[in-house]
Amino acid sequence: MTQAKVCFIGAGNMPRAIISGLVTNGYPADKVHATNPSVGKLDALKADFGIQVSHDNVAAADDADVIVLSVKPQLMQMVCEQLSHLDLSNKLLVTIAAGIPAARYQDYFKQPIKLIRTMPNTPTQIGVGMTGLFADNSISAEHKQICETLMKTGGEVVWVKTEDELNQVIALAGSSPAYFFLFIESMIQHGIKTGLDEQTARALAQQAALGAAQMVVQNPQLSLEKLRTNVMSKGGTTARAVETLEEGDLRGLVDQAMTNCIKRAEEMAKTF
Repeated sequence: MTQAKVCFIGAGNMPRAIISGLVTNGYPADKVHATNPSVGKLDALKADFGIQVSHDNVAAADDADVIVLSVKPQLMQMVCEQLSHLDLSNKLLVTIAAGIPAARYQDYFKQPIKLIRTMPNTPTQIGVGMTGLFADNSISAEHKQICETLMKTGGEVVWVKTEDELNQVIALAGSSPAYFFLFIESMIQHGIKTGLDEQTARALAQQAALGAAQMVVQNPQLSLEKLRTNVMSKGGTTARAVETLEEGDLRGLVDQAMTNCIKRAEEMAKTF
């Protein structure tokens, strides 16, 4: 892995997060290359991490051992077809795009390829992300290890057994930070409405969320139900709040939201 040349096609927030993790953990900056139309993004990557940057997708990919496809789904076909005339037989392709099935990349490149699909989430940007990974039986253990090493720079990883399970990863991890942001935002808005200043309300809500998450992580022997009931006293304030959430069918809303998330991923798979 230390000798592999890694090229990122696309230089948005997620590839920046992965690059940051790689270089911070000692990966040679001169083995990392990023391409993007935006001069500003490339200049920032070069200044911050000392990596190679350019606007030439083809040249960068041709020189790489690992090509990370990190453009928006609607741009993926164009980018892949741009690279399709290269000899990709000895290269590993890694995609971080949601909704595009592995088989579609075979169509885009018009040649056999070694591809691993990944689904990271935005906390990867600060090293506490979660990434789902899928590879079919044609991918070697070495290539799987290379991809896992790449993605672990941003947090934890899990391998799924089937490609369809990546849609569940999207609902559970890829999209879910937004659910928590909405919940925290709602708590803060209530705090402000009832008289707290925004800074105080945010400090209280965000620390409570962080603490709750850490209690889940640090107490794997306890169920979520047990952790929840440990906070509650019969007839107390927490019980009243939780009863209100249950009466409002919070569980049903979460279930429907995640179902719709998966449906959208399935729709996207038919679009691209």
